[in-house]
Amino acid sequence: MDDSIRAITWEAPEHHHIDKSSDWFWVLGIIAICGTVAAFFFGNFLFALVILLGSGVMALRAVKPPAVVPFMVGKKGVRVGEKLYTYSALASYFIDEEDEGGPQLLLKANSMYSPLIVMPIPEEYIDDIEDLLKEKLPEEELHEPLGHKVLEMFGF
Repeated sequence: MDDSIRAITWEAPEHHHIDKSSDWFWVLGIIAICGTVAAFFFGNFLFALVILLGSGVMALRAVKPPAVVPFMVGKKGVRVGEKLYTYSALASYFIDEEDEGGPQLLLKANSMYSPLIVMPIPEEYIDDIEDLLKEKLPEEELHEPLGHKVLEMFGF
């Protein structure tokens, strides 16, 4: 590894954005109305309100393009946006080059609240990132969580 590399930085969208058709919004509305009617039928008015609010938030989130997030892998840790994960807070890493959305860096955190950090990485930085990480963390085969894959399947 080149010792002059102190940090690798890049920017990427926070998620893969898929434009939703009007049919997608119709389906969301029909499901929300059916769920709300069922909740009213069973007398659960609070759940009906949660369904309406949740579907409204989901529709607003679906039209909003993803923010561009800065990423950094350096000597002290990994930065995602403004959050720095020091190497002492991370357990292992894995670079998934086979993902259909492009290469991804998966980091296993020691924290219960964010157990897996998934970062898109540019192909030209894969080797440099791996050189930096293998000095600090063990490599372990990790897989993207099922929740991420389900959300991507629905276009989020």
